Amino acid sequence: MIGSPAGSVPVPQGTTVKAADKGDDGGEADSIQEGADQRAEARTSPGIVAPGAFAAAWDALRALSNTGGQWRHTTGLAYNSDDPRYRDTASNSSAGMGNVTGRMAAVTADANGHVYAGSAGGGVWRSSTGGGHWEPISDKLPTQATGALALDARGRLWLGTGESSTNADAYLGSGVYLLDHPEHGSFSAGSRVGGKELDSSTIHELRFGGDKVWAATSKGVWSHSTTDLSGPWTLEFAPNPDYLPGGPLANDPNAPYKNITNDIAIDPKDPTKVVLAVGWRSGDPTNGFYSKAAEGSWQRIGALGELPTDAANVGAVTFARSADGSRYYAIDQSPALQASNPASALAGIYVSKSGSPLGPWTKQADYNKLAASGSALTRADDLPGAQSWYDQSLQVDPANPDHVYAGLEEVFETKDGGSNWNTVGPYWNFNFACWSIDPTKQSGSCPQTTHPDQHALAFGSLHGKSYVLAGNDGGLYSRPVNGSVDSLGHGTDWTSLNDGTIDTLQYYSVGVGKDLTYGGVAVNGGLQDNGQSILRGRDKVMGSNFGGDGGDTLTDPANGCNIAQEYVYLAINVTQNCAVNDGSYLVDPSKATTFSVAPPDNALGGAGARFIAPLAADQQNGNLWVAGGRHVWVQTQGYAIRDAAAWSSAFDLGDGHVATAVAASGGKVYAAWCGPCNNQGFTRGIAVGNADGTGWQQLTLPVDATVPNRYLAGLAIDPKNSAHVYLAVNGFSRHWTSGPGAGVGHVFESTDSGAHWSDISADLPDVPADSLVVTRTGGLALATDLGVLYRGAGRTGWQRVGELPAVAVDQLKLGPDGRLYAATHGRGIWSISLRECGEDD
Repeated sequence: MIGSPAGSVPVPQGTTVKAADKGDDGGEADSIQEGADQRAEARTSPGIVAPGAFAAAWDALRALSNTGGQWRHTTGLAYNSDDPRYRDTASNSSAGMGNVTGRMAAVTADANGHVYAGSAGGGVWRSSTGGGHWEPISDKLPTQATGALALDARGRLWLGTGESSTNADAYLGSGVYLLDHPEHGSFSAGSRVGGKELDSSTIHELRFGGDKVWAATSKGVWSHSTTDLSGPWTLEFAPNPDYLPGGPLANDPNAPYKNITNDIAIDPKDPTKVVLAVGWRSGDPTNGFYSKAAEGSWQRIGALGELPTDAANVGAVTFARSADGSRYYAIDQSPALQASNPASALAGIYVSKSGSPLGPWTKQADYNKLAASGSALTRADDLPGAQSWYDQSLQVDPANPDHVYAGLEEVFETKDGGSNWNTVGPYWNFNFACWSIDPTKQSGSCPQTTHPDQHALAFGSLHGKSYVLAGNDGGLYSRPVNGSVDSLGHGTDWTSLNDGTIDTLQYYSVGVGKDLTYGGVAVNGGLQDNGQSILRGRDKVMGSNFGGDGGDTLTDPANGCNIAQEYVYLAINVTQNCAVNDGSYLVDPSKATTFSVAPPDNALGGAGARFIAPLAADQQNGNLWVAGGRHVWVQTQGYAIRDAAAWSSAFDLGDGHVATAVAASGGKVYAAWCGPCNNQGFTRGIAVGNADGTGWQQLTLPVDATVPNRYLAGLAIDPKNSAHVYLAVNGFSRHWTSGPGAGVGHVFESTDSGAHWSDISADLPDVPADSLVVTRTGGLALATDLGVLYRGAGRTGWQRVGELPAVAVDQLKLGPDGRLYAATHGRGIWSISLRECGEDD
């Protein structure tokens, strides 16, 4: 997660900028973890979701009729995070990451130039040129979340679905799939291996030993024959089997965290000798390493040399084995350090020089050693491995067992088995003397680096030239296996493979306004760890005008360069020129074109607002804005706001309550909230009142009311009648969720300002609902975790809107061009004409 420079103080040109100067407060690990947890909570609270929920929803959605019409891929072009047009105070431009796309969770490659990249939420992609010229190959599957990719000895591609790098309940998958000829084929629903045993789980790693494939999952370790694919998966080991689906404790609030396994190490000399790494990142009594005893039962390993084996210091673990079998390497994250050490949660990087996973293991690096290797993370409270529960990858050069690449927030390389390291892919270039904001120098004399937060590493080759691939929160990068470094140990030969033919961008929001300079519309949106993208009428490349995480977005429909962009926790910045700046603000602060205008709840961080907090403009008055934290904040200066003091509290939602959705029309404001927001005591509610602070009341929504006791994700007001309001409800119904008051239904309607509600879900699939808009003719468009649905005015049934992969759509907006824009969390932004969908003007 990139620390946004939002609100940082301009410094003279040529001054070395430290992470602290760029707004990185040292709380990155906490923030990314909280954001992941909150996204999961919205889909699981008030209880635990049973296996099969997403698969059933996908089948129900596919059974609906289609509106017709074709989605247009708005963001299907390169996205330059270093675009020199946007170098104002809130931008990360010049950090050195170049073209980016969304998070890559897994990558593998062969010796013939074929690269397979698995994204967090946008499916699996193939390149036949060593990276670039990408094509999606998993769009027919009911999930686009990738956890693991692996090529077996026969060249077959194995895909484990359900992304594992954020949260055990986030981005659940539908099992393991196999592609016999990946160089030219595509995955299909019929290519699933085994039965439904791994449905609604996350796959952390796939490893091969003998004639078995082993899967480390959120529900224990499973195995399957690699020759007979028809039988079910076999549960090899679960540390807490009572918490598995069907067990007596399956509905316990802690069940999702009780059987997490991270990786599997198999002895190259004897595939019957297997070591399992079991570990929930925040600690559990059963965390540790396990192997089979002589009598055939799995037993905790008591000692492995310097590699910790106690529950307090075994968390997330990644193994890597050398091709010749002479070395095993491991990264270990410590729950104890995560809880107590502000600098890093990294226990260390270890090697077994016997080649056996049973060791003995010796420590080759800790966070201090890595910090001294050219890292950009050198503050006492922010050292390498601070996010090692989230950032972990490890690979050994097939040609050299002492040549290792390790991924944490940054990419590290050792050529002597771990005695010495270089930070070949530093976090960013802002810390270093080579950096310059000068657009004529691009990033100064600094070489390109990778995007931060590493999740996957692999080796491949094309035409006899070998390369290493690094997958991270910005997509995929490569460099020669034995690449060059500068005097600081930084790689000088990284190449971004995010050429615009691959779009796995994870949007939280979208904004659309008329482009008064170039014609057409300007489209922007907030992204997971990739700031805000901006695409104007004549652009051939998207730029990035805000950095860090991009949350909610407001854009003036009449002028697409009037933009308000949230970072996280209501850290709002505003611009009135699309944030165009060449960096001259560093010399003359008066030339800054973005301004920090965060409401006071932002100062409270997670205590005052959600990680991605709601922001809306009044439908009748574009200068009246509403922002939701613990308070419902209001300001009336629109995009001309320059001072955070312009915000006033219209209503206090109450201690422990935070807004999940806000909407306003004609001065009437609706604010949905939760608190607690997780499955341990989950509650929700809606407050209604006026923007001037009068007439506020909490609506009566008892647990057994028509509106379920689930996460309230979206509000939409009829522009003709502010008492007529619609509500989108996230999560799954009580058919799948065991929590109290889970109820049924996902879309509700009130005609009396929320005093009474009616369930208008009808034939809507049971799938988490995220956002909705009232169309110009009174129809409803609904964003869900599996696509967009539409209900025409005066009708009760729902239709599927066009054809999109099974990707979450976080937000919908109507553009001034008459098109509906969808911000997907994994496949970029798309738009469609509602007229093509059958809606009359």
